[in-house]
Amino acid sequence: MTEVSSLKDRLVSLDFFRGAVMFLLIAEFSHLFEILSETRSGTFNQLMHFLFFHAEWEGLHFWDLVQPFFMFIVGVSIPFSYANRKKKGETDSQIRRHAFQRTFLLLLFGWGLYCIGPEKIVFKFDNVLAQLSFTYLISFLLLKRSYGVQIGLGFAFILISDLLYRFFPVVGFDQAFVAGKNFGAWFNIWISGFEYGGHWAAFNAIPTSAHTLWGVVAGRWLMKQITHSEKLKHLLISAILLLLLGYLTTFFTPTVKRISTTSFVLLSGGWTFLALAISYWLIDAKKIVKNIFVFRVIGVNSLFIYLFASLGGGGLILKVVKPIFNSLVGVFSPWWASLGSGIIVLFGFWYLCYWLYKKQIFIKI
Repeated sequence: MTEVSSLKDRLVSLDFFRGAVMFLLIAEFSHLFEILSETRSGTFNQLMHFLFFHAEWEGLHFWDLVQPFFMFIVGVSIPFSYANRKKKGETDSQIRRHAFQRTFLLLLFGWGLYCIGPEKIVFKFDNVLAQLSFTYLISFLLLKRSYGVQIGLGFAFILISDLLYRFFPVVGFDQAFVAGKNFGAWFNIWISGFEYGGHWAAFNAIPTSAHTLWGVVAGRWLMKQITHSEKLKHLLISAILLLLLGYLTTFFTPTVKRISTTSFVLLSGGWTFLALAISYWLIDAKKIVKNIFVFRVIGVNSLFIYLFASLGGGGLILKVVKPIFNSLVGVFSPWWASLGSGIIVLFGFWYLCYWLYKKQIFIKI
């Protein structure tokens, strides 16, 4: 649905964090990272691979943190959204109905974007929106529970997943952390009939529920009537503890995003808390960074621009600009022509968000 709402009383650092993550995602849809990685500099290519491409299996790249960022941000937003709806006079029943509707739409969009193959419709559950439908619903249903319950259940989901991988008894899928030979691969085949490309696991929705649940905890802390210093202390202590636990678990559990191992979920959770703490300190607490307009216009329409880019919106822009760049620049350097086209596609995504922002149109579900 389309909602026209006010931007007053928003947590500005959260808008920045969300907008920065979405900016990276739409830059990926613009193919800029692929283009930049085609340079001849080996060192630069390695840096690009670390920053903007997933680890092939074991390891932790910056790009592996983007989905945890996204799922955590949704969790942070839940208590703010609930309070805003209560302020508008909605009942718990109405809010709960909206949450179920949102869960259904997230699942529908996640399937719709990635389940319609060239020859037939397939059932897949590895898309971020489809998995978010599960983690969002769990987090919403636990919104009023104590911090201990929310934090503890996050760890419980991680533990359940870890035990299933380590002790799954089916022959051929009993090698816990070997690609295509583990519980995650078996689960993919069980629900979809095939193993997913890249060995991404549909079961990731279970352990990564911790990210969204811990986001709810962070959101509740940020809503409390306490000082900025106290809020930052909560976020930083959480970040440090999760990072310590994460790096300790790497001694007996590999860090693999594609199956969301224990060490990966803990480490990515720690880096996510730290990223939010830095954003909050710079923007809301100290107000050192005041102009976040470029990211904010994306952040307030994040779901819309993600869907637009996923559905091929960049291809529409590229049809117009690519022939122009190929004609003007391509004769001298095809690489520069591709780079220029990608930049224009990215700007087109941003400008669409800017136009909606100017009209005070915020598309939500």
